[in-house]
Amino acid sequence: MPSSFAFSADSSRLDRRRIHSWLSGEAYWAKGRPRHVQDAAIDASRNYGVWDAEGEQVAYARVVTDGVTFAWLCDVFVEPGVRGRGIGKMLVEGVIADLTPLGLKRVMLATADAHGLYKQYGFAPSEDPDRYLIRPMT
Repeated sequence: MPSSFAFSADSSRLDRRRIHSWLSGEAYWAKGRPRHVQDAAIDASRNYGVWDAEGEQVAYARVVTDGVTFAWLCDVFVEPGVRGRGIGKMLVEGVIADLTPLGLKRVMLATADAHGLYKQYGFAPSEDPDRYLIRPMT
């Protein structure tokens, strides 16, 4: 892990303005997401981040969970300027470490471009993709 960066699950440290800017402006899955929606999502989730030595947030992830059986890892984002330095790995490792004691049956995610990262942490395609359905609401 990069020594000049630190992982935390402390939601009080989150830079909500920065997170909203990243996701609404740069993340293909959240383009245009309004700030009040992002803030509500943060408030209803477990939140994680990575900060540099100066205390600036450089990565974010959140998990939607009931805390006992299921979790959905989402909104994973690493600042473009620090990509390729192990920040994504630090973030995913920290999330998994935080969730492991809960004894969840499964953690799911959806990604269009980071399969290699997640495979390193045990994520794999569903063994039975026909069991999972999605109902768009918008």
